[in-house]
Amino acid sequence: MSGMSGAAERPLRADAARNRAKLLDIATEVFTTRGIGVPTEEIARAAGVGVGTLFRHFPTKEALLEAVMVRRLETITAETAQLAAEADPAEAFFGCFRLVVEQSAGKEEFTRALAAAGVDVHTSLQELTTTMRAQLTGLLAAAQRAGAVRPDLGLPELIALIVGTGTATEQLATDPTARQRVFDVVFAGLRPH
Repeated sequence: MSGMSGAAERPLRADAARNRAKLLDIATEVFTTRGIGVPTEEIARAAGVGVGTLFRHFPTKEALLEAVMVRRLETITAETAQLAAEADPAEAFFGCFRLVVEQSAGKEEFTRALAAAGVDVHTSLQELTTTMRAQLTGLLAAAQRAGAVRPDLGLPELIALIVGTGTATEQLATDPTARQRVFDVVFAGLRPH
């Protein structure tokens, strides 16, 4: 069998990558909807793998939480890039605003748990955060040039509004109509008068 090691290892690597991706998908869903208190054993079971497999990929629960946060930010930056490339400036800006708010649900709980465990989340997310800030800067400038967003809004205010809207919509997690009203009010305030 050792003579075929290259061919034999490829499926294992692909399988391992699939397991890791599946674990991250399940963990993201579970931690976001049910909180970070869910035991890792339950996540392994939901992903259809043994707890040993989970711990091979993520040696601690904190490592899993950190990977979930990184993955969520990677998803946001990828989807933002796609919006910027495919949508008009107004649609891209408002779509990105909504995307960031909706994908950030539970982020503070993750951050607090990781900080309590001594994990510096900002270091692991620094590159992605820099990318996200650059994307927001570009989307804001394009939407302002297109006349879709008030010209006096800067990046610091935009980030504060995204964070505030995220907090507000988390309070209304079970009421989609009220959540939509929050977006409607914020978006109305972002448009030129």
